[in-house]
Amino acid sequence: MKKALIVNLLILAALILAQPALADSGDVTKIQSFIQSVIQVLVTLAGLVSVGFFVWGGFGYITSSGNPEALDRSKKTILYSAVGLVVVLGAFVLSNVISQLAGTAFGSTTP
Repeated sequence: MKKALIVNLLILAALILAQPALADSGDVTKIQSFIQSVIQVLVTLAGLVSVGFFVWGGFGYITSSGNPEALDRSKKTILYSAVGLVVVLGAFVLSNVISQLAGTAFGSTTP
């Protein structure tokens, strides 16, 4: 019982006498620019992948030689590539709008 009381008092003393951590002030603009850079890189990569699938679907469309199955598969490849590109570009625009609104609301300036 006495050991538990001493341990509890030591823990309480450590908590009371603890010095506050003096962390560096957070700069929101640095975090914001980092996230925007990551999003731009991902959008660029997604655009390159989409162009690759456009080429792949176009090549399959040209070389289908009237085969309805290959023609349909190539059309779907082109369609899904276009839908994916639209979704990625929409997400990019939305992230930029949200970033600008957040920067205005919190008083930071966007680079």
